[in-house]
Amino acid sequence: MGFARTCSVALVGVEGVVVEVQADLEPGVAAFTLVGLPDKSLTESRDRVRAAVVNSGGEWPQKKLTVGLSPASVPKGGSSFDLAVAAAVLGAAERVDPRTIADLVLIGELGLDGRVRPVRGVLPAVLAAAEAGYRQVVVPEQTAGEAALVPGVSVLGVRTLRQLIAVLADEAVPEEEPDDEGRPDAMLAGLLVPGAGVGTGLGPDPADAPDLADVAGQRVARLALEAAAAGGHHLLLSGPPGAGKTMLAERLPGVLPPLTRQESLEVTAVHSVAGLLPPGEPLVRRPPYCAPHHSATMQSLVGGGNGLPRPGAVSLAHRGVLFLDEAPEFSGKALDALRQPLESGHVVVARSAGVVRLPARFLMVLAANPCPCGRHTLHGAGCECPASVIRRYQARLSGPLLDRVDLRVEVEPVGRADLLGQAGRGEPSEVVAARVLDARARAAARLDGTPWNVNCEVPGHELRTRWQVAPGALAAAERDIERGLLTARGLDRVLRVAWTLADLAGRARPGPDDVHLALELRTGIARGVPMAATAPR
Repeated sequence: MGFARTCSVALVGVEGVVVEVQADLEPGVAAFTLVGLPDKSLTESRDRVRAAVVNSGGEWPQKKLTVGLSPASVPKGGSSFDLAVAAAVLGAAERVDPRTIADLVLIGELGLDGRVRPVRGVLPAVLAAAEAGYRQVVVPEQTAGEAALVPGVSVLGVRTLRQLIAVLADEAVPEEEPDDEGRPDAMLAGLLVPGAGVGTGLGPDPADAPDLADVAGQRVARLALEAAAAGGHHLLLSGPPGAGKTMLAERLPGVLPPLTRQESLEVTAVHSVAGLLPPGEPLVRRPPYCAPHHSATMQSLVGGGNGLPRPGAVSLAHRGVLFLDEAPEFSGKALDALRQPLESGHVVVARSAGVVRLPARFLMVLAANPCPCGRHTLHGAGCECPASVIRRYQARLSGPLLDRVDLRVEVEPVGRADLLGQAGRGEPSEVVAARVLDARARAAARLDGTPWNVNCEVPGHELRTRWQVAPGALAAAERDIERGLLTARGLDRVLRVAWTLADLAGRARPGPDDVHLALELRTGIARGVPMAATAPR
């Protein structure tokens, strides 16, 4: 009787669970039994592993073989267990020393010819193995760079099962000939899943990103965009078609600061699990940009799918921008499902197969027309929408959702002078991004030693007690609360925006002008404060 064990990782959302793979050989009729709550794709690994071992020069044991995946209560799926199953079987057959694989974590799919194919979710899987105390992992060669991002872990990238056997048996490692140059690499097919993303992208290279200098006029909207980037505040752009709402939103990622190391690992893990991580780019360093179509379902926004839920648009936009163009055209249920992640920074999706917690700390930008035809706010434009239709259209953005939006800006049509003259051109993205980076540095210095990094994350209680504004600065906000124009949550968000405006302007704390401008950007009611008195320098 032979017995061997090794380890692999089962992914539940973007979190991993280390799974012990045990192989047991006993005398009897040759059979291969796989137990431990496997799904259909994992059950099929029996045929893949058998063919891969034989085609790699190994001898398949003609005994009763049982492979167990423990803990058995955790659902397991996908083809990433193939390499671990093959190693456990070879250890039980004494082709390799069982002691050499006992402390290894193996992740990878096997082709029938013995090649090791890359799989999705390598980064979160290796992170889970490292947290469990494992220090040696074996992954497909194409994903070795992704696995190497985890500190303190020794990574071995293999191209074929034959190479792995040679390493484990302390034999000469065979040289595997690469595929012919110029031909498509079929090995990369498992990394990218067409249709798995919802209008998502990792953002263009900074050198090729759209520039804010292309935007003519729109001084107030540009200020709101800068404040949103500096403080992580959600933004609503409303106005007629052609005013530049989409153009502004597409330029927001270009003024956001680069991701920190921890943020890059979080974003990379989500995109790796979703099958959207481009080959050759193991670490995402730029904030993602996700713009789903207004026909997107609630499941595609917050996460869902058959079996365990997969990341939705809110998770694909984690640490980046989620842009909902034509926001009133989205389903009301889909929009209201955003309320939880907007507050908590994560989304919890429950399905019959299990409950998954997915990261979802994003900056939301909504764009909306004033009415179905879009001409309601234009003088002499001939809007024929009945008043009841306009009310219903605008009511599609519910009050609870809008209460979580810090900045609400009316985007006016661009005038001839701004559009055709040089005076209407604003600052380029590079200049604005530098100012945003300085403002975030001030906020980070102020919030040092706390669990928060940007102003949008600071609880209102802390803003009212620990970091107070200048004396008398809240007089206008207090009047708005008494008149019912501002809720308690709204006051907290006004304070956060006021601190962001003060950081952009280099002030130690917000004054009355900062609070007035924050109120104007939230309520749309002019406060009689000149823009130059409060705008960032």
